[in-house]
Amino acid sequence: MDIRHCIGIDVSKNTAPADRLDWAVYAAKGIVWQTQSENSPTAIRAVIKQLQALPDFDRSNCVVCMEHTGLYNAHALEVFFQAQLPIWLEASLHIKQAGGLQRGKSDSIDAQRIAEYAYRFQDRTRLWKPARPVMKKLAEFTRLRQRLQAIVSQLKVPLNEQKRFGDKALTTQLGQHCSSSLKALLSDLKGVEKAIKQLITDDPTLKALFELVTSIPGVGQVVATELILASDEFKAINNPKKLACHAGVAPFEHSSGSSVRGKTRVNHHARKSLKTLLHMAAMSALQVSGELQEYYQRKVAQGKNKMLVINALRNKLIHRVYAVVKRGKKYNKNYTLTLV
Repeated sequence: MDIRHCIGIDVSKNTAPADRLDWAVYAAKGIVWQTQSENSPTAIRAVIKQLQALPDFDRSNCVVCMEHTGLYNAHALEVFFQAQLPIWLEASLHIKQAGGLQRGKSDSIDAQRIAEYAYRFQDRTRLWKPARPVMKKLAEFTRLRQRLQAIVSQLKVPLNEQKRFGDKALTTQLGQHCSSSLKALLSDLKGVEKAIKQLITDDPTLKALFELVTSIPGVGQVVATELILASDEFKAINNPKKLACHAGVAPFEHSSGSSVRGKTRVNHHARKSLKTLLHMAAMSALQVSGELQEYYQRKVAQGKNKMLVINALRNKLIHRVYAVVKRGKKYNKNYTLTLV
């Protein structure tokens, strides 16, 4: 892809009088154009018309680069996709680290840095494609479930601690004051979980994927949902090693000559929610008789660190997930390898 114009956009939240976008266009000579606009479909379409008036501007030879900002990107992504403008979503950390030593910061400067990054690292371009509508719904319902679970936990955990160490009469009184709230939250949580199951059941592709993934011991619907969302149905991340890195369970060497002799360890830059769920899945798999349980017991007996072995189990679960998806067959826990 021969890119001549790189459009960097910085998304600002709650900038008076409205949410704002800062635009910068980078070409061979550097920054050639800048502007600001509201973060609305009408304003974005107006800026696209201004872009088309730039000398030698061609939609087929440009790319729009933005940082991942979740919901605040929605208007821009929709309009750019309709206008057939190539879109590149990049992690903010990559852009920041590629910029080297930086002095000063503002929205307009950030837009310039994003545009320059896109121009310098054209070989890293990964064009964005919209997920299927059902995947967008699944993602929003999953986030709602996580929020409800967090609120329920915030109410339940202090009450349980109070019950163990505090005054019993006071604990009962406190429980009465939030019983209605807990009951309503649990009812809402049950409704959301029912809606998620219905989404999966009504979509043939999702239903088939869930049947495959949940056939693996330790992997339930919640873990399967997070894996499918993180990988966009195993299309955006089609390699188990990449997903392990994304989830923060892939070990990396930490050494340099004779001065640095650190242990091999995982990186903290990861999708923490997925890492937590994979840990729970590994702990659940340990309770089931089979290969994973035997592997854990054997490695611990050899003197291996327990957390290191559990991390290996997380990786094994990811590889098993990709194996069943690739083959299109459910996991067979009684499978035995035949040696020739």
